[in-house]
Amino acid sequence: MNLLIINGSRNPLGQTASAAAALAEGAVNGGANLDVVFVPELKIERCRHCDMQGWGLCRSEKRCVIEDDFAALLERVRQADAVAFATPVYYSDLSESLRAFLDRLRRVAPHGDGIKDKPVIGICVAGGGGGGAPRCARNMEYILTTCGFDVVDVIPVRRQNLQAKLEVMRSTGKWLASN
Repeated sequence: MNLLIINGSRNPLGQTASAAAALAEGAVNGGANLDVVFVPELKIERCRHCDMQGWGLCRSEKRCVIEDDFAALLERVRQADAVAFATPVYYSDLSESLRAFLDRLRRVAPHGDGIKDKPVIGICVAGGGGGGAPRCARNMEYILTTCGFDVVDVIPVRRQNLQAKLEVMRSTGKWLASN
């Protein structure tokens, strides 16, 4: 099983990276092969809403006209057996870099197109008071469902419960790899 983890955090040593690493550890222990991407390191532009109706080739041809790293990352998503998205929580929502990727993804792959029913895990890690994690998790689940993924779990994490949730991530990764 090939698991692709897409991390929307800029900090490779932060709380979001720790949560994603725990998921990865469990998946590898369960026999998975691993591919990890930090979205902020890529060049992924926001959607341009190309035509007057707010669409473009994404609607008619299921591709984006913007020449950046989006198409290559989309291909990695399509090639993976399962995907995990990890994001820090900003203002009760996904990181801007992950949001840019997912906003374009849901335009080129609405309800499937190479990702239909692909198992996906979401991880939303909130610092500060942590109250935004549940809302971020709801937003992520909605977006991933719209894209056509089989949302297996979306895990809200607060800085206050991060240590406890790391074990949840390890177990989830191992379970995902074995299923």
